[in-house]
Amino acid sequence: MNVKIRKGDQVEVICCAKSEEIGKRGEVIKVLPRKNRVVVQGVNMRTKHQRQVQSEGRTITPGKVHFEGPMDVSNVMLVCPKCNKTTRVALVRDDEKVQRVCKKCQALIDE
Repeated sequence: MNVKIRKGDQVEVICCAKSEEIGKRGEVIKVLPRKNRVVVQGVNMRTKHQRQVQSEGRTITPGKVHFEGPMDVSNVMLVCPKCNKTTRVALVRDDEKVQRVCKKCQALIDE
């Protein structure tokens, strides 16, 4: 599936299992197009309990590790950099180039 959200885009959470996450904005850290998921900075925080492991002469310290978990692409919406509103994305084809356009203000997102 063609994912219209890319790494580095500003997105807003529109739907999530945790109600306090709705409305949060963050930057996309990673896009997983085969799984149809994105990782957003500061949203969907997970905790992993890490045990002490020794590998290649280095020891990894034990404790809790906090990281962002992936969430479905349909739960986030792109924020237009020009009008600063959540918007859907249109694809416009120019000479051998495909550019993303904001549906509200018709501004180019890829600049």
